[in-house]
Amino acid sequence: MFHHFFSDYLARLQEQNQQWWQDLEQGKAAVNTPFNQAMQEISLQDTAQLLEGAAQQPAALLQVQMQWWEQQLQIWQNAMLARDNTEEVVSEERDDKRFKDKAWQEDVLYNFIKQSYLLFGRTYMQTIDAIEGLDEKTRERLSFFSRQAINAMAPSNYIATNPELLKMTLESQGENLLRGMEQLKQDMESSADILKVRMTNNNAFRVGDDVANTPGDVVFKNEVFELIQYRPMTEKVHATPILVVPPFINKYYILDLREKNSLVRWLVEQGHTVFLMSWRNPSAEQAEIGFEDYVTQGTVKAVSAIEEITGQSQINGVGYCIGGTVLACTIAYYAAKRMKARIKSASFFTTLLDFSQPGEIGAYINDSLIRAIEAQNTARGYMDGRSLSVTFSLLRENSLYWNYYIENYLKGNSPVDFDLLYWNSDSTNVAAKTHNFILRDLYLENKLVQDKGVKVGGVWIDLNKIKVPSYFISTKEDHIALWQGTYRGALNVGGNKTFVLGESGHIAGIVNHPVKKKYGFWTNDSLPDSADEWLDNASHHTGSWWTHWEKWLRSYSPEEQVEPYAIGSENYPVLYAAPGEYVRQVLPIHTEAKTEPEPEEANA
Repeated sequence: MFHHFFSDYLARLQEQNQQWWQDLEQGKAAVNTPFNQAMQEISLQDTAQLLEGAAQQPAALLQVQMQWWEQQLQIWQNAMLARDNTEEVVSEERDDKRFKDKAWQEDVLYNFIKQSYLLFGRTYMQTIDAIEGLDEKTRERLSFFSRQAINAMAPSNYIATNPELLKMTLESQGENLLRGMEQLKQDMESSADILKVRMTNNNAFRVGDDVANTPGDVVFKNEVFELIQYRPMTEKVHATPILVVPPFINKYYILDLREKNSLVRWLVEQGHTVFLMSWRNPSAEQAEIGFEDYVTQGTVKAVSAIEEITGQSQINGVGYCIGGTVLACTIAYYAAKRMKARIKSASFFTTLLDFSQPGEIGAYINDSLIRAIEAQNTARGYMDGRSLSVTFSLLRENSLYWNYYIENYLKGNSPVDFDLLYWNSDSTNVAAKTHNFILRDLYLENKLVQDKGVKVGGVWIDLNKIKVPSYFISTKEDHIALWQGTYRGALNVGGNKTFVLGESGHIAGIVNHPVKKKYGFWTNDSLPDSADEWLDNASHHTGSWWTHWEKWLRSYSPEEQVEPYAIGSENYPVLYAAPGEYVRQVLPIHTEAKTEPEPEEANA
């Protein structure tokens, strides 16, 4: 019976595979893109450099190989003698969850497989490190992509070599694989150039109801963004309003998930008048929207609207990730145009201004790769947000990709309902012109910190001309915006600067509500040239950085409290209720037909 069942399963699998290959041949999945071709060429070049270096240094390579052979032999002897495996030759890291099933430790065969795999992976990485004379960028790429390949080959990713999966498959007669196959099919149909593994139930949350639900109204809209004004929750408010500039490579509601982890709601509860920009999710029709448009048609328009609505001549600006880069360019643009100082203070959340230390994403920062991506973007009109999402997930492949691959497709489990993962899966495109600029002008050539490196609105901008007080918050485990890199950026702006380092990573370290008391932070009043020196002399504090920042923020606002501002104005009337239309655009965007708000929303 079991044999017949698996024969039927394999027949169905073969039929599905044939359909997938037909789809590939018809171009429904781009496997031979300029990017993939460039990746193959670079991989061959880097591997050739590695082999050439190894040939010139046989002693170093021999030492690594001998060490591997001795340890592998010890693993084999322990397995043959069935020795107690509590003292392993090589063990997984403490935070490696791939081998948590007790069979990896107690079963001789699986323990042998695990140790042999771990030893191979570490030896391979040691080989790359042992070869002297390699260009540092080449070494970084080899290390990064070798790690990707090694983790993809992990025995935990395959049924035959994963004891937990094999037992589950036998006991359920393969039902887990059939459930997983259906989920894999759905994910492939909704993916772009590379498989985007579902992290959560995409129907578990509704934007505007379950997430992004802080009460507010859209008071301005153009081709680039919608401006949301949040409704007051206190009898009096601080006089200086806040403008939040979120990243345009993600949707804004990471800062307004649910009540207990919403920065927007918390700020409103503290008596701040909060405005927030909700960026459009671009399609091919927005291909020519450039980075400078996010300044001139984005933040500049938002600041003017806020000034008219509130009657205040200045605002406190807040930028998250690339939104912080936009905010800095806006302030520098005002300075270059010799316009009045419309931004009183600037807060930068995990923001890169100096892109010389981009972190692991630097593995993709190569002229050949960027030229290939530029060609792909130009042909399509945008960078597909689904592919971009997978790229970021693969920076932490074991915890953000392969674990979901196993849970969804091999175990056949339904993804959990998790607001943060829902947001992470709700991807946004990036307009071709903008994405090309970010990759080449910012990441590859690091022009933002150069004299006459970047033009905005027809004028050269200079970060040193930023003289407003600034607050930089970065996170210690950030793998997207390396904190040492954000620190370098902070040194490039003028004015009174405060640098704070939070615990955890790019998202969890920022979305750190004070009620949870989860992650602490470091402060240091001095700003030496070295980021490591800054940390060595920094003081650690428990509790969320939010309260520290909000106290800093109030110090640059008038002390008097005022009556809450009216929502909108004659020139900026309420268009419809938050969260608006742009945030509801999901990928893929098939049409650009205008979505009319429901009557009750329009009158809210």
